[in-house]
Amino acid sequence: MNQLLSVRELSFSYAKKMVLGALSFDVCEGDTVAIVGANGAGKTTLLKTLCGLLEPTRGSVLLRDRALKHHKARELARCIALVPQEIQVSFDFTVLEFVEQGRTPYVSSFLGAFQPEDHAAIARAMEMADVLHMADRKFSELSGGERQRVKIALALAQEPQVLLLDEPAQQLDIGRQAEIFTVLHRLNQSGMTIIAAMHDLHSVYTHFSSALVLRPDFSFTYGPPATVLTAESLQEIFGRHIPAAWLNGIASAANPDLQETELK
Repeated sequence: MNQLLSVRELSFSYAKKMVLGALSFDVCEGDTVAIVGANGAGKTTLLKTLCGLLEPTRGSVLLRDRALKHHKARELARCIALVPQEIQVSFDFTVLEFVEQGRTPYVSSFLGAFQPEDHAAIARAMEMADVLHMADRKFSELSGGERQRVKIALALAQEPQVLLLDEPAQQLDIGRQAEIFTVLHRLNQSGMTIIAAMHDLHSVYTHFSSALVLRPDFSFTYGPPATVLTAESLQEIFGRHIPAAWLNGIASAANPDLQETELK
């Protein structure tokens, strides 16, 4: 597989507070990577550095061996798209009008209007996210699951190579979660590289080929979920106050071939 994103000794601090420390890992084309860690571990911050919204305090992020800071903003937006947890919408947009905002990196300041290829990309993005049928509905009137799919459609309108998502199934019921992961699976099957901050461990085991685990001491592990998300590592990440039986149950249920480890 071709290497797409490379993270090299990446650290990030807000003022004097370190959030990320010396991360190094590679993401190849077609990978599905879950970022896992306790609240405050830096998952959202890492996503923002991976798309160039934040500049690392130290180290670098490379897109196809070229540092993000050497890419123009419009160029980056055509390669990497971020789906945040929340989007503040100031106007009463329809779904179509909302998704159209994803074409901003392509609209010529000279022409100032969508071209046929823009309309085609918007329709394709809405179809891939399964929201074409709600084009005339108001974004503000959608359910949580519908809004999430529309946010994904906006990102897809950028025609990115990498899709970043911040807790894509958070606060959704099981049915709506299944809808989101069905969309993401279809996108990945078409060649899209997907990186998502995740808190639902069952979904990490089920839907992702790799997991990046952010530890409280700023160390990390990166590899297949069954390898890096063992009962022992979960207790280290989320705290020893969590019952060992629960952690063992999560690890063994998601990894039937993984021998259960007794934790004291």
